[in-house]
Amino acid sequence: MKVVQAKYEAGVWKFRKEPSELVNPIVLIFGDRHLLEESAFIEDCKIQFPYNNLVFGTAAGEILGDRISENEAVATFIDLKKSHFNIKTANIHEFNMDGVALGKHLISSLDQNNLRHVFVISEGSFINGSDLLRGLEHEESKQFCVTGGMCGDGPRFEKTLAGLNAAKEGEVVAIGFYGDNLEVSFASVGGWIPFGPERLITRSEKNILFELDGQPALDLYSKYLGEKSAELPQSSLFYPLYVREEGKKHPVVRTILNINRENNSMILAGDVPQGSRVQLMMASADALLNGAQEAAALANQDRKKSPELAILVSCIGRKLVLSQRAEEEIEEVINVIGKDVTVGGFYSYGEIAPFYGESLGSLHNQTMTLTLLSE
Repeated sequence: MKVVQAKYEAGVWKFRKEPSELVNPIVLIFGDRHLLEESAFIEDCKIQFPYNNLVFGTAAGEILGDRISENEAVATFIDLKKSHFNIKTANIHEFNMDGVALGKHLISSLDQNNLRHVFVISEGSFINGSDLLRGLEHEESKQFCVTGGMCGDGPRFEKTLAGLNAAKEGEVVAIGFYGDNLEVSFASVGGWIPFGPERLITRSEKNILFELDGQPALDLYSKYLGEKSAELPQSSLFYPLYVREEGKKHPVVRTILNINRENNSMILAGDVPQGSRVQLMMASADALLNGAQEAAALANQDRKKSPELAILVSCIGRKLVLSQRAEEEIEEVINVIGKDVTVGGFYSYGEIAPFYGESLGSLHNQTMTLTLLSE
């Protein structure tokens, strides 16, 4: 595997190391939404990188090595030598906003023979990530795992873009990795701390939360936030929800993507099943940094070979809480996996990975998620 990286700043792409003999790379390009909206930028990428598989995704911050940038773009070139890949896309608008149907279509369009792993880059504004995963993993006999993330739009929450050789609203990209020589490992850990009374979800529909303890969910949540409720949904990034679903082994963290003041509901990145228990969460910088370190240790501990590439998907909420210390969580990861590993990725509106030791994927919020690859 050969991995090369470049950064777009001041209108110019600059390689960290000059590329040589790249044959057919996957080029992951994460950048600011306003930049990826510009057709001139997309066309320039095609000229600068004359390859067939440019995968675009908008970010709430771009990760390149141990640095985080904003309002720019980064590119990671993955040139497989002993393995191969296939990339498929679909748009949620073509499936009547049905994430399950979209997921089923995407996975069925990928060759299942020796499919080892699927990395997903999804639009992040309105798709139900839980439904998307259900569709991707609907076959019980699957031999692959799914990781990835939902695109971001900084703290704006206006719209997100993704795509293959283009950047579109509503697009979902699935990259299938194949071959016995490929080793992929992953982990996802948060570090947020539940607090306050536990509430019962008394009315919800998939990822829309209507009532807690029989009260309008948005009204109750706004009382906790006080003056910060006027800044919703952005302010919710500091106070996500801790959801314990009956019968599930692991609780999940849920971030609010949007609100509806007309019916006092909240739209979350993934499912919040009726009958689940919910608490608010808060975080300290040290707890989040410890979470990043733990995620790296879990992803790295059972590998047969040292990773060559680490794709990091971390949450915008973590970035806002850590503020000036945000790059420290990248440093914590590098300290565990090693300085020789190429690191790239983005800050997201939702992270996708199985819980450690499991094969079925989950949609997470407010976590550091790693996908480690080597041949």
